[in-house]
Amino acid sequence: MVVPVLGHDAVLAAVSPAQAIEHVRAAFAAHHAGEWTMPSKIYLESPPHGDFRAMPALGGGFAMLKWISSFPGNPGMHGLPTVMGVVCLSDAATSAPRMLLDARAVTALRTGAVAAVAAQALARPGAATVGVIGCGLHGAWAARCLAAAGYGPGVCADPRPEAAAALARELGWRAGDRAEALACDVVCCVTPGHEPVVQERDLRPGLHLNMLGADGPGKAEASIDAVARCTLFCDEWAQASHGGELTGAVEAGVVERDAVTDLGAVLAGAAPGRPDDDAITLFDSTGLAIQDLAIAIAAHAAWQAGRVDAQEISL
Repeated sequence: MVVPVLGHDAVLAAVSPAQAIEHVRAAFAAHHAGEWTMPSKIYLESPPHGDFRAMPALGGGFAMLKWISSFPGNPGMHGLPTVMGVVCLSDAATSAPRMLLDARAVTALRTGAVAAVAAQALARPGAATVGVIGCGLHGAWAARCLAAAGYGPGVCADPRPEAAAALARELGWRAGDRAEALACDVVCCVTPGHEPVVQERDLRPGLHLNMLGADGPGKAEASIDAVARCTLFCDEWAQASHGGELTGAVEAGVVERDAVTDLGAVLAGAAPGRPDDDAITLFDSTGLAIQDLAIAIAAHAAWQAGRVDAQEISL
């Protein structure tokens, strides 16, 4: 059996930011309707180095498993990316493997896409400017997808001035500090989540926050007081309440299930989004396998249409 393989650059060439936004939005709707299914993410700790994550999903005629890691010490100790892995896309009817894809690129695209999807659904009407706090791989793709969705100009902030400057130069935005980024209409936090970058004093009427960095227990990019002041949304309650931005507030007893709305329900018109222009909305993105599946299917379609070349392996 010959299986096509898309490496990092090929995945990014196969699916544009605009296409990623379209496919991720459709995946949320399909999941909310019960057409796509997704078991819980599985964590496999590898102390003291990091963890592996297994993420399965089924929909659109395909089944997918993403096997991905988060090893924070990799760049400094081994010269390797923090996030690495592979996506296996299979035929849902026969189980035959249809494609292998670089998981790092798939993750970057879907993370960026959901930032734009959430902003379109939850930011106040007329919101335009974007603040990106954390300009690594995922922060860059959040910015690119928001720009593709018509948002901007923006402010790029990062402890590494060169990273902020490079992203700002690419998009025609500007580099700035945390406070300048937080002054924008839509703010995306894409940091490791080891310490909060948003405090209650930073909040103001009309702000929309995309919290993209806290992807596991013990991580948070906003203080508990800040979270409790916001109108809250998440990609999926089960993940967000146990390993996302909302976890600390849930464990402290200041946020309960009925205070948080799933983004899929908003997109489907089954739940309200922003209550008014002055509300402060916060979207907790923990990363869903259905989003990865959406990007993998789009990349597979691009390969079938001849828009991108793939390597091949024989199994």
